[in-house]
Amino acid sequence: MSSGQFHLDGKAAVVTGASSGLGRHFALTLARAGAKVALAARRLDRLRALAREIEAFDGRALAVALDVTDAASVAAAIAAAETELGALSIVVNNAGAARTAPALEIAEADWDRVIDTNLKGAWLVAQETARHMRRLGHGGSIINIASVLGLVAASGVAPYCASKAGLIHLTRALAVELAPHDIRVNALAPGYIETDMNRDFLAGRGGEAVRRRIPRRRLGEARDLDGALLLLASDLSRYMTGSVITVDGGYSVL
Repeated sequence: MSSGQFHLDGKAAVVTGASSGLGRHFALTLARAGAKVALAARRLDRLRALAREIEAFDGRALAVALDVTDAASVAAAIAAAETELGALSIVVNNAGAARTAPALEIAEADWDRVIDTNLKGAWLVAQETARHMRRLGHGGSIINIASVLGLVAASGVAPYCASKAGLIHLTRALAVELAPHDIRVNALAPGYIETDMNRDFLAGRGGEAVRRRIPRRRLGEARDLDGALLLLASDLSRYMTGSVITVDGGYSVL
């Protein structure tokens, strides 16, 4: 399989949570493959800097303000992206939040923030973009960024585990409903990959314990997700829907 088969020339994509971490990396990966990318998040200054970086290698990018927990914000962002970039055919639902604390000590507000961002937010974005895809009749690919912790449990992150498990099953439910409209819905479940969200944890004793459990004996790098992302975004996955691709160095098989 040649890398050229992953080309996304002419396709318009939206990446949520694109201001940092994996979202930023995903946006760059799609842009380098030829996609026009709407960079969506709350921090516009970071998005504009990323857009300039993409434009420096002749890519096309648009910074769009987005709060995934607000339906009106989602509708406005998707409309703006479609107006500027054309019909959206790729969605990367990446915006996420986490709260580390024992289950018996997590405040209700923290639970709500994690669930609203990781699960409700992904649903709102998928719903709104799918409406556009159905209206225009061109189909598309929705990629929900789940987590290995949606498949196996870990202590201290109960709302995160619950939200990602829910996102995986939401992926399957949407895949069934949207298939008649030629809209594919799949999930990418990364393992432990260092980001701003988990850097402190991975630098400590907990991170060392994680490394010892991973059969590959190393943490993942953002680039380790590129192949799965481009597969799901491109036409090479045209017969895949409702799938969950796990990229975790073998962590979840133990």
